[in-house]
Amino acid sequence: MLLLKTDKARQELAPGMRTLSLRERSLLLLAEGKPLAELQGMYSGGGAEIVEHLLSQGYLSLSAPAVQDTLLTSPVRTQPSALRPEAVTPPEPSDHLRSLAGARMYLFDICERLFARRDPALAQHFHSALRAARDRDSMLHVGESLLEEVSQLAGAERAETIRERMKQLLPREQPQDMALAAA
Repeated sequence: MLLLKTDKARQELAPGMRTLSLRERSLLLLAEGKPLAELQGMYSGGGAEIVEHLLSQGYLSLSAPAVQDTLLTSPVRTQPSALRPEAVTPPEPSDHLRSLAGARMYLFDICERLFARRDPALAQHFHSALRAARDRDSMLHVGESLLEEVSQLAGAERAETIRERMKQLLPREQPQDMALAAA
């Protein structure tokens, strides 16, 4: 079974469109005409969840329409073991895509697109601050500062869209972190 990009995928990959994570976008770039099993094996088995998400959201389609309905109604976890190793149990899709590095790269990209040409000094300031942010809280702090500037430059709606995406990319707050914050 080969995967094909849909019109929705082509719109996502067009300049200026960024609604998917870096991993989702990279897998989407590679998808055209590739075998399903090959893409499911990417990211140490985590590609299966990404492929499932991209199929369910309409970014990808299978080359055989009759097979597509079967795949979308049955979870990827029931695929043969040759497609997905049983020993590896990847976390939920929403959690395995979360990382400080992913959030940092997303904010670097926003900084480059919005500030690098207009205000290189401000872009450099945010680059330095993002490099120095080593935990969730410091990344949130830098992100909120960046979002204040985005709000002034591009409007509150754009800033809110970026804020939501940033929160999706950051690792969840751990229970022990919440207990320390309460103390």
